[in-house]
Amino acid sequence: MKYYFLRTLLIFLLPILAFGQNKIDLKAKFDIENRQISITQTITYTNTTRDTLKTIYLNDWNNSYATKKTALATRIADEYIKDFHLAKNEERGFSVITSIKQNNESLNFEQLKNQIDVIKVSLKTPLSPQASYTIDLQYLVKIPSDKFTSYGITPDGDLNLKYWYITPAIYDGEWQYFSNKNLDDLYIPKSDLDIEIEFPKAYYLTSELNIDNILETSTKNRIVKLSGKNRINTKLYLNKSLTFSTIESNGISVVSSIDDEGLEFIDKALLTEKVIDFITKNLGEYPHERLVVSEIDFTKDPIYGLNFLPKFIKPYPNHFQYELRLLKIALHNYLDNTLLINPRKDQWLFDAIQIFYLIKYVDDRYPNMKFLGSISGFWGVRSFHAADMKFNEKYTFGHMVMARTNKDQPLTMAKDSLLKFNKNIASKYKAGIGLKYLDDFINSNIVEESLTTFLTETKLQTTTTKAFETFLKSRTSKDIDWFFTDYLKTRKKIDFKIKNVKKSKDSITLTIKNKRHNSMPVSLYALNNDSIISKTWVEHINDSKTITIPRQEANKLVLNYERTIPEINLRDNWKSLKGFFFNNKPLQFRLIKDVEDPHYNQVFLMPLAEFNNIYDGITLGMRFYNTALLRKRFNYKIAPKYSFTSKSFTGAAAISMEHNFENNNLYLLNYGIRAGYTSYAEDLFVRQVIPSVKLLFRQDNDFRSNKRQALIFRYVDINRDKDPTNVLSTSEPNYSIFNTRYIHSNDNLIHFNKWYVDFQVAKKFTKIAFNYEYRRLFESNRQLNLRLYGGTFLENNTDTNSKYFSFALDRPTDYLFDYAYLGRSEETGIFSQQYIDAEGGFKSKLQTPYANQWITTLNASTTLWNYILLYGDIGLVKNKGFNPKFVYDSGIRVNLVTDYFEVYFPIYSNLGWEIGQPNYDQKIRFKFTVDPQVLLGLFRRRWF
Repeated sequence: MKYYFLRTLLIFLLPILAFGQNKIDLKAKFDIENRQISITQTITYTNTTRDTLKTIYLNDWNNSYATKKTALATRIADEYIKDFHLAKNEERGFSVITSIKQNNESLNFEQLKNQIDVIKVSLKTPLSPQASYTIDLQYLVKIPSDKFTSYGITPDGDLNLKYWYITPAIYDGEWQYFSNKNLDDLYIPKSDLDIEIEFPKAYYLTSELNIDNILETSTKNRIVKLSGKNRINTKLYLNKSLTFSTIESNGISVVSSIDDEGLEFIDKALLTEKVIDFITKNLGEYPHERLVVSEIDFTKDPIYGLNFLPKFIKPYPNHFQYELRLLKIALHNYLDNTLLINPRKDQWLFDAIQIFYLIKYVDDRYPNMKFLGSISGFWGVRSFHAADMKFNEKYTFGHMVMARTNKDQPLTMAKDSLLKFNKNIASKYKAGIGLKYLDDFINSNIVEESLTTFLTETKLQTTTTKAFETFLKSRTSKDIDWFFTDYLKTRKKIDFKIKNVKKSKDSITLTIKNKRHNSMPVSLYALNNDSIISKTWVEHINDSKTITIPRQEANKLVLNYERTIPEINLRDNWKSLKGFFFNNKPLQFRLIKDVEDPHYNQVFLMPLAEFNNIYDGITLGMRFYNTALLRKRFNYKIAPKYSFTSKSFTGAAAISMEHNFENNNLYLLNYGIRAGYTSYAEDLFVRQVIPSVKLLFRQDNDFRSNKRQALIFRYVDINRDKDPTNVLSTSEPNYSIFNTRYIHSNDNLIHFNKWYVDFQVAKKFTKIAFNYEYRRLFESNRQLNLRLYGGTFLENNTDTNSKYFSFALDRPTDYLFDYAYLGRSEETGIFSQQYIDAEGGFKSKLQTPYANQWITTLNASTTLWNYILLYGDIGLVKNKGFNPKFVYDSGIRVNLVTDYFEVYFPIYSNLGWEIGQPNYDQKIRFKFTVDPQVLLGLFRRRWF
């Protein structure tokens, strides 16, 4: 009775909340040669609120391409994609509105400041509640290149269009409008559409709308009339070739251009029918006649995982890959056309439903499919724990990538505030597995059945997270507040532990500790070996909770045994009942980094083969470490190596501990110690012991902001073999230095700035240095790079004949052993030409290369053409007993990959015209790195 009442109430309220009947009539004439669309349009919109409106707002998202300062341009640049910023003006789109009229009277309108893709229109007559306005528009659309968002005109002249015409913004008590940020989340009311399109006959038209009529207007053009009831917005494809094919299934025309993996038509038809049957069974009947699924849709929302592999590597059967691609896109487009939510505020619900049914489909039809597919059976791969992963385990893994690194974000956070990895992967996965978690907790498939009913009853009606919460709570007596509070609205992690187990003949008493501050439940399993005897859900564990369960021949207790709960740490989830020592996990050795197996204490082995300098030559070794693919709090690594040139054993070891802090500007504390033993010259070795503490901060807990701060404390203890020639050494070959550095950075594509202050204290000297870097990418594609460095000794009692601790003009001595020198002590040869962007930052080797009192330099470079830049350096170098020396150099910088691979050709300096001097090839400098962690930075900055 309670359910019936709430359901009836919900059904009654939804039409009130829903938007009234709206209509768009549009005539569009395509001039593809000039990339233009001339549009005449009529919009009718009903005010369903109790407010009287004097102004209205329209979405003109095509105009988001107009300048390099729009929200769209900023978003693309934030992800380190240069295409938009460097595009020619004719490649970007825009809209030119010639008139907006109401009853043949012109209306005043304007683009919003800083939001030129939103139009404010002042009505002649205020719009009363339940009344409608009708306005007429005339405007010209310039079609953008498709390389920015995948929508627009292709280099071959095909058109893939979305958000190409003006639409009304929603008013539901307040105006709901926002700018295009390449998130595919325009929020508009459903409308009846009548569209008339004139375009060249050489093109094939594809649309989700119904084709009502086709007229031949001339030898070149044709007119097609399209219509649709209760539509949100429509994609439109004009292709020179027949790109899409149609398959009829259950009364729906599935129009597809996705890669069919070479399948025969009959196979595609059978798989399409299979997918559509699944969707209509679980989501209800599709209210429209056509469902378009395009390759662009899949490119923008792919099945992440092995999609990064080359196409010739196919770990899954062709039919499985096609089936899942079709399913994911069809689910997405079905929901996009029927689930009317504010996608920028309630996107989690959309994502949760899509991922939930992707998981269900694979569980039902491919329960044994592995994440690595056929690769999991290959020799050398099948020994990895990753080879045991089921396909659906990737969703928890994808979420944990961010949770373990303290970069996950609340599911209810606005879509445009999410990191790219969270928006595309982690948050979507957390939402989907969250529904699975909730479904398992409630039992009896209540969530699954409720989703079907909810989607059926709210189809084409506006809804919200709150409406879904109310609906779901009406279907169960269990307390599920935790899901809508802790799970959705916070970043609280899930982590439980079993402790204090007491067993008797008939019962087991145990305490479950909640290691995190949340109210989420956990499942407790009693096992006999690997057979489940009982399963109990334990709720409301604020700190710890003691319970008693029947023993029933159980010999093991496990929390979250089936891993339905996205728990951040599974390593302390089980207790054996066989004896005191049985709980010690066995040691397991794995070759190369693997997926974590919580049942073992894993040690990973990585063979090492290095060529670090001419003293060690080829170095072979083995790294032993505990860090799996997902980050841990406690980490260690030991790397013994043997150098064939020096015929000696070298190596390094490190141990560290990490603490993540949620909802705090200080988000990471890392402390540990590392030690190393390596050669630094021929037959000379150095021992390093470096304890350190690192604190990392982010700006106002804004994850998308690149503003970061770091505070580093370390104690560097160096013990070197003394150089008998005293060329490379000092009177004090062994030394200890306390070093503190504060770093402030804002790493962006268009504007980059970073500065740090470095302070060092040793027995015989104290020094401080300041470094500032600025980089600007102009709209002309010209780049300006500036770097200012200044350093001074507050005290210097070191040997005046040695430059070892002095500031360096062009090549630091690196007495802290921070830099990745290929040859640390070379004075000549290719290794001596390696350039390290540190201290003075000069490229030419001048006659005053060091300063034992103070130094200040300015390094600058600017673009000549593409990746070729002109550089110049100036500075003052001051040594004790000498006047300051003015130094300068200049040359050409070939910037192949900024900060990773660069070559410098000196031209003119204090030495004169270097380019005409002998042995010029020895003056050329290069910057080069092969460190995988450094190279991964190119990927991370786009996604994290």
